[in-house]
Formats: sequence, structure tokens, C-alpha cells
Amino acid sequence: MESTKRDRDRDRDRLHTLRRPRRPRILHCVAITAVSLLALVGILVLVFWLVVRPSLLRCSVEKAHLQGFNVTDNALSATFNLTLEVHNPNRKVAVYFDRVEVAVWYDGQMLALNEVAPFYQPRRDVRMLKVDLVARSRPLLSSVETSLKQDRSAGEAAVEVRMRAMVRFKVGLLKTDDYTLRAYCLPVLVRFSSSVTQFQKVYCDVYI
Repeated sequence: MESTKRDRDRDRDRLHTLRRPRRPRILHCVAITAVSLLALVGILVLVFWLVVRPSLLRCSVEKAHLQGFNVTDNALSATFNLTLEVHNPNRKVAVYFDRVEVAVWYDGQMLALNEVAPFYQPRRDVRMLKVDLVARSRPLLSSVETSLKQDRSAGEAAVEVRMRAMVRFKVGLLKTDDYTLRAYCLPVLVRFSSSVTQFQKVYCDVYI
């Protein structure tokens, strides 16, 4: 009787010992599957890049004029007339600009803001955006007011033009989710005299 019980215990221990390696084997299979999936995704991304060859969009400020400049009692009134160029150099990628905002900044303070109507930009396209940014009695920091008055005496001011857009990319029939495009253009020299029409093109730093 005791011998039979010992045999049963021995068989149970042996069976338990034989079953132990199964968990590491399962984990090993899961790890191999995960690595294979990651490798497959990497290959697909590489193939997509080799086929599409996406390039970053290019933005620049082509023209900038200042009208109706007036600073009184720490408040600014002015109109910034801007012409921006948006270049899509891609041969297989089109872009939907769902929302576009353009702002003028000076010495860390935003002076004016306006929106541009949404538009679709096809492949290898150059789009000119004309936008007027109006500041109506815009409150100014005292340091900004002082600097603007000094620039007024000098005849020109160096401002920063910023563009923020919600964009979607289209490749064939596929469309991506929304991405945020940001462009920073500086220094943009605006002259206070309307008789001076020359303007030097300013290229922007673009981030997505």
C-alpha cells in the first residue's frame, strides 16, 4: 500500500517536472512572434519610404508690408499685409490644409492673428497665401511699446511670422490622420514707409 502511494507520488512529481518547460516555450514563441511583427512593420515602412520618398513641406514669406501703424497708450493699431508661399515638393503626396492660422510676433508678444481658408494642395504644387493681420488697439507690454517706437524711428522692425496648420496627407486613396504643421519665419523686416517696396524673401523652419 505504501509502495503504491510512493509510486503515485513519484509519478505526480515526474509529470509536474515534465510540464514545467511549457511556460518558457510559450514565452519564447510570443517573443519570436513579436520580433517578427516588428521586423515586418519596419520592412513595410522602409518599402513605403522608398516608393513614396516623402519630403517636408517648404514655407517662406514672400512679401510683408505694414500699414496704419500707431502706438498710443500702450496699445497698437496696425495692419500687416503678408504673402506666404507653401511648396509641396512631393510627387506622390498631396496635402489637406484643414485649418491655418498666421500670427505676427514681436519680442515675445503676439501682435496680430488671422486665419486662412482651408485648402487642398496637390502634388508638386506651389500655393501663394495672402493674409491681412489686423491689430486693433492691441495692448502692449511696456518693453514692447518702447522697442516698437525705437524701430519706428529707425524705419523698420524685425518681426516673426508663425504659421500653424492642421494637415492631412493623401497617398493614392489613403489619407492620414491630422498632423500639426508649424512654421517659424524670422527675421521678417517690415518697413514703416510705404515708399520702400523692396523686400527680402524669408525662409521658414517647418516642423510636423
